[in-house]
Amino acid sequence: MFSSKMLKTLRVQIALHYLAASALTLLLMGFILYYSISSVVLNEAVTTTETAVDKSGMYIDLYIDRLRAVSSLLAENPQLVSYLSNTKRDPLVKKDINTTIDTTISSDSFIKSVIIVSKDGQILSNESNLNMSMSNDMMKEQWYTSAVHSGSMPVLTSARMQQFSMDKDSWVISISREIKNTQGENIGVLLIDIEYKVIEDYLANLDLGKTGFSFIINDNSEVVYHMDPAYFKDNTKQNTLRDIVANKDNYDSKQNTLTHTYHLKNADWLLVGVYSQDGLLAIKKQLLDIFLLVGIVLQIIAASSVGLFAGRITAPFQKLEKAMAEIETGLSEVVIDEKGCYEAQSLAKHFNIMIHKIDKLMQEITEKEKHLRSSEMSALHSQINPHFLYNTLDTIVWMAEFNNSEKVIEITKALAQFFRLSLSGGQELTTVENELNHVRQYLFIQKERYGDQLAYEIICDATLSQIQLPKILLQPIVENALYHGIRAVTRQGLIEIHAKEKGNDILFIVKDNGQGFDMTQMDHNGSTKMTKLGGVGIKNVDQRIKLYYGDTYGIAIDSIIGSGTTVTIKIPWD
Repeated sequence: MFSSKMLKTLRVQIALHYLAASALTLLLMGFILYYSISSVVLNEAVTTTETAVDKSGMYIDLYIDRLRAVSSLLAENPQLVSYLSNTKRDPLVKKDINTTIDTTISSDSFIKSVIIVSKDGQILSNESNLNMSMSNDMMKEQWYTSAVHSGSMPVLTSARMQQFSMDKDSWVISISREIKNTQGENIGVLLIDIEYKVIEDYLANLDLGKTGFSFIINDNSEVVYHMDPAYFKDNTKQNTLRDIVANKDNYDSKQNTLTHTYHLKNADWLLVGVYSQDGLLAIKKQLLDIFLLVGIVLQIIAASSVGLFAGRITAPFQKLEKAMAEIETGLSEVVIDEKGCYEAQSLAKHFNIMIHKIDKLMQEITEKEKHLRSSEMSALHSQINPHFLYNTLDTIVWMAEFNNSEKVIEITKALAQFFRLSLSGGQELTTVENELNHVRQYLFIQKERYGDQLAYEIICDATLSQIQLPKILLQPIVENALYHGIRAVTRQGLIEIHAKEKGNDILFIVKDNGQGFDMTQMDHNGSTKMTKLGGVGIKNVDQRIKLYYGDTYGIAIDSIIGSGTTVTIKIPWD
């Protein structure tokens, strides 16, 4: 199983999208081909069904037309017309007519009988025992008048089926024709009975599928032919056939059948062929199997090819990832080959440029750190300058000569604490509390030296005491305020130091009431001619802050001649 991390890799993503796209394409193509081929097969089946039904209908039409021709030859035979027109009938003529009837029957194996009935009820036929109702005036017999009115159209008449039987072998189809004399008057009726199975023989070769069937229905919606005799007595089954005829759609998708009708020209019969789409279903199933097999094979091929394809695409990116991992371990001399696709080449090129720039930037940062370390050491050295140390030691000696041991002890402790906080165990950072204590020790020593001429005040928000910052930021500013501000005035000097929070920043404000200076003396870098103190001053502190925190932080100065100077140090709260 793929892990979630592996699923997110570019190679797997490309493979999945490629396989999904190919599967969708195959599905779409299969769908189009399936329905296109199915449509072609369906149209072919429609054409085949229509041709087969029309062909069978034409054969039945030709046979009925032949029967009509035979009936015309018999009904219009002058010898027969003369025989039926006279009341005195010659036995020899009757014998000749019977011979003609036998000849007609022998010419067609499907003709079962030929019956000639005169208007007065005399019968000429090849059959001896006829089950027919007869009288002296045949116009009183219903079957006779029906035959007269039917003309020459073929009908399934009740004259030959007094009792309906399910035995199709006893069924006949009768061609009836009125016999007229030379004046056009009715003198008799001709009946030609053909075996019912003649229709089955013509429709036997009609291929309508496994469950397909054909039937014939007349204009009165009566069943004339169906291979199942039950349709002649079952009204429900007959209604099913009528519904098929009434349905105008040739294709029934629910039943999967095709229906085609052929109206016989020589009868009021409608031949209906219902073709079951067994072949279409088999072809559809075969198409689905083929598409499924082809789809699986193509997906296997696609899966194999996409592995190689995705590998070639992702190889440059894997090299890039490996190179970046090596950079994380500390290697700087990492260069990757600019090979692969255009995007990979461009990415490799920019990566190599970036590595070069990073290496250059690291060198610059190293130089800045060296400069920063040098600045800090200079700041430390400036605190251990001979002037401050000598002056402090002179003060201690002077107080010792006057046996002021308490003051000697306090100043000595303050000096030791001052240097301890300056060195701070070699650490680069200190806390706000220690930085203020460092300044406090410095001002305490200077207070002992200057006496009432100097006063100071240190105020800090309690929340800032443990915030870390670079050490020795305040002492150079306070020293500058003392030597260049307060020492030059005759009134008592006051140095105020405030540490407070402002938004996301911390402000250190060093304010004195000294002589101040002209702000116009500041150069374009924000420095002033009076900031150099033993090699370290305000400019040095400002540079150190910017190295640590960026150019948005540092020192701001505001001074008024005769009123004093305010120096504000801004660093971030982190």
